[in-house]
Amino acid sequence: MIQMLRMPQTIYCDMVDHSREGFPLEVCGILGGKDSTISAIYRMTNADASDKHFKMNPREHGDVMADLWRRGLEMVAFYHSHPAGPPYPSTEDIRLAFYPDVITVIVSLHEPDRPLAQAFFIRGGLVEEVEIQLLRD
Repeated sequence: MIQMLRMPQTIYCDMVDHSREGFPLEVCGILGGKDSTISAIYRMTNADASDKHFKMNPREHGDVMADLWRRGLEMVAFYHSHPAGPPYPSTEDIRLAFYPDVITVIVSLHEPDRPLAQAFFIRGGLVEEVEIQLLRD
């Protein structure tokens, strides 16, 4: 099983920028790639427009899945922001983790000048941290 998520610096920065742009609401998106290496980011609409939770727009989700398939990529991770909380899965994040083989990345803006992202597998209510390795572009 993947123990490290490899992500280009530009994609990491795009994910953090998306989180900042959406503040004070949660943002969400999908990270595509192969195995444990990310090569594509898809910013999604938070259909709930909430600062406490997110729901991906179902039509956008379908479009992303089709694009990943066309490009020969996989859905490696979901990401979302915690505008005021830590980069750790909330009770709701754990309850709604329906894809046990897809990594969850959480971007915390708790300290706005020092955003922090952490990655996890969430399976059967258990949370397992996954290291993020940033790659030079």
